[in-house]
Amino acid sequence: MRGPAWRALLLVLALALADAAAGRFVVEKNSIQVTSPDELKGKYECAIGNFGVPQYGGTLHGWVKYPSTNQQGCQSFDDISFKPKKAGGRPNFVLLDRGECFFTIKAWNAQNAGAAAVIVVDDKSEPLITMDNPDEGKKHLENITIPSVLITKKLGDQLKKSAEAGEMLSVLLDWRESLPHPDERVEYEFWTNSNDECGPKCDMQMDFVKSFRGTAQVLEKKGYTQFTPHYITWYCPEAFVTSKQCKSQCINHGRYCAPDPEQDFSQGYDGKDVVVQNLHQICAFKIANETGKPWLWWDYVHDFALRCPMKDKKYTHDCASDVIKSLGLDVEKVNKCVGDPDADEENEILKVEQDAQIGHGKRGDVTILPTLVINNRQYRGKLDKVAVLKAICSGFEETTEPAICLSEDIQTNECLDNNGGCWLDQANNVTACKDTFRGRVCECPIVKGVKFVGDGYTHCEASGIGRCEISNGGCWQDTKDGKTISACSVSRCSLETLVFAFQFVDSVKSKCGILQNEESEGCKCPAGFKGDGVKSCEDIDECKDKLFCQCKGCSCKNTWGSYECSCGDEKLLYMREHDTCISKEGTTTTVGWSFLWVIFFGLVFAGVGAYTVYKYRLRVKQLRLSQSPLYPLVFTCKRSHVGLDLLVITMMVIHLVPA
Repeated sequence: MRGPAWRALLLVLALALADAAAGRFVVEKNSIQVTSPDELKGKYECAIGNFGVPQYGGTLHGWVKYPSTNQQGCQSFDDISFKPKKAGGRPNFVLLDRGECFFTIKAWNAQNAGAAAVIVVDDKSEPLITMDNPDEGKKHLENITIPSVLITKKLGDQLKKSAEAGEMLSVLLDWRESLPHPDERVEYEFWTNSNDECGPKCDMQMDFVKSFRGTAQVLEKKGYTQFTPHYITWYCPEAFVTSKQCKSQCINHGRYCAPDPEQDFSQGYDGKDVVVQNLHQICAFKIANETGKPWLWWDYVHDFALRCPMKDKKYTHDCASDVIKSLGLDVEKVNKCVGDPDADEENEILKVEQDAQIGHGKRGDVTILPTLVINNRQYRGKLDKVAVLKAICSGFEETTEPAICLSEDIQTNECLDNNGGCWLDQANNVTACKDTFRGRVCECPIVKGVKFVGDGYTHCEASGIGRCEISNGGCWQDTKDGKTISACSVSRCSLETLVFAFQFVDSVKSKCGILQNEESEGCKCPAGFKGDGVKSCEDIDECKDKLFCQCKGCSCKNTWGSYECSCGDEKLLYMREHDTCISKEGTTTTVGWSFLWVIFFGLVFAGVGAYTVYKYRLRVKQLRLSQSPLYPLVFTCKRSHVGLDLLVITMMVIHLVPA
């Protein structure tokens, strides 16, 4: 009685799962570019194997070797070595035929023989498939560290023919675009299971949680990633809802099911126990996320596995509650989220999980456990801390990745080799080379708030107001007698511009650089010097050239960058601005004050005149707009602009008046 019914149920479930997998399973791919021989040159697609360590975000260039024996790689290569013959030589990739043994066996044997990658040739003319790992063989799953790819039969036959003809085969494996990398945050999902008695795969995913927990929490706390855990369930066919098998594997009247941990329906824990604990883990994440601490999920899963294992008969609701409580989460909220497993109704949380299993966009259905989804693409490869971190790092937009992605364990700093071919100022240790996870970029830097501009490869120079603080802006500079003179100059506005500020505010802002990045004038020898301002500035002898101190009876003495002029009579005072001598007595004071009064009244009259013209123009515009129904709105905006203009002028005055 039990046998036929149970076999019928298994058949229905198998067909349902097979149909789903076939409908939306997406093969994740990278590219293989043949660089020699010439007749095969080009870029082709290949499928990423779901084991080993794909080089996400990177490339691998090597020679292709097709063994004369053991061409399927199902036996160890005892008499062959695929290691480069010389240190630093280009790595070798092994080309193997599909068939006779697991893909992981092929990769394991090739790796042990020194291969840097495995290229498997399909034995059928069909679309590319994903090379998955078997349920057994934990040794292979944990220790394969080289990437594996599957190519089409057509390309494989061409490569084998060239290899057998003795031609040199060179290919580039490229994973740079295998994962999207749109911005500075990576979103990833981990599809897992609370079951700890499902063999090597369960052991592997628990080992991953233990090793990756700290890294995941740091990335999440600093906002670099957004992580979401997920759990797979399926529903029991309606015709079998009341069967013993469905009752033992499902909750909520057959709606959410999981396989029996021991594959034995008479003892131990049931599939429904797994579903309930999966639900506890989802709800723990939900409550932790609501409190702003989503990273507590990693602690909960880790602690639950240690404190509540099936083998110790502690895989229970009470043990789960103790773990939740120890992490400071609200047990009542978690229990409310879990709901009643015996109720004949939908569970909102698990319903969402089932919907999420269905693929969308370029992501296929999730049918393999465990599965990692990064930026909506399924990760393929070894579930290992370093391998997964590399994949996550490849999901960041270049130059936005966190520091952990640039560590020596994750990638190679290309700026250490010949400065990455970028511009370098050795004197000041300033470089345009910026290390990234995907390689390096040559980008003129910002140093001490000063932006360098240029192509980043052959030329970068400091720009802006602070440019003179960096290597004196690349200009001439010299010091004599404790006095330093520099040819580095920065643009300044003339106070004369303020006379017209009320009428031409926009042009003043443009000219003076107010509210903008002020641009530098370059290198210019200061007053008293002549030259190009870059390599040299020579002192001008004002006395010899008779440029100044030409007043009657005056004596001239040249100094570095200037001159000294003295009048022949001690009662006279030399005025540098007018190159003349005047009396030190009352006349000086009278003339000086008269000159200041003339300047003062001149500025007053100019200011009043400018303001009168401004008010006249404003009044004319108001009269023209008074006929418009939008006049009140326009006038209001105009008043706002006047306020802004006055603010700009104030900023200009502050900016121009010397400290």
